[in-house]
Amino acid sequence: MRQIVLDTETTGLEVRQGHRLIEIACVEMIERRLSGHHYQTYLNPDRAIDEAAREVTGIADEFLLDKPRFADIVEEFLAFIDGAELIIHNATFDVGFLDAELARAGEHYGRIKDHCTVLDTLTMARERYPGQRNSLDALCKRLGVDNSARDLHGGLIDVQLLADVYLAMTSGQVVLDLGFESTKETGAQAIVTPLVLTRRPRVLRANEEELGAHTQRLDALDKSAGGQSAWRKQEMGA
Repeated sequence: MRQIVLDTETTGLEVRQGHRLIEIACVEMIERRLSGHHYQTYLNPDRAIDEAAREVTGIADEFLLDKPRFADIVEEFLAFIDGAELIIHNATFDVGFLDAELARAGEHYGRIKDHCTVLDTLTMARERYPGQRNSLDALCKRLGVDNSARDLHGGLIDVQLLADVYLAMTSGQVVLDLGFESTKETGAQAIVTPLVLTRRPRVLRANEEELGAHTQRLDALDKSAGGQSAWRKQEMGA
């Protein structure tokens, strides 16, 4: 199964007021594991970013002046997500902006639903944790996902965190960042090809610090499960 975890950043909150995309970020999962492929691009929105959006994203208008417009990258973006299940937190927001950009690029591009299916993790979280805060930060705290690097909203950071949150909500499985490195490129987009191993890797044993971190992770999963998690039971041979 191919899934794409997706996040966007925008010039403001209301697509009906003409606000535009300024960043798209995606990471690919195959059979619930990060494949090492990701897609990320900044976009020139041809309009100013709201002050509140600048504060949240840390993206300045000047930074986007030499970036491509959505019409310039629409083909490669659709090729990346084609046929996948999109995993998005508050999908109505992101899909609304993506559909508006597709409409501007040309009617023949259709809408997001014409290219893939969509799973909304906010809807999933509200069903699982009714009456509780279900922002990405709140879910990270509840599920024991480390979000200490999330000082500002950023596409690649958010999609990696959302991948962790999604797997924790659906099975407790932990994402391993194999073959994926965050990019510091300021260009339009970056696609990473995963490393292909040509010989058997060395087996490294966990040290005391790593074992301690593993125990803390199990404690967090136990807390979210309201008792012994499946991972704790498996480790104890239960």
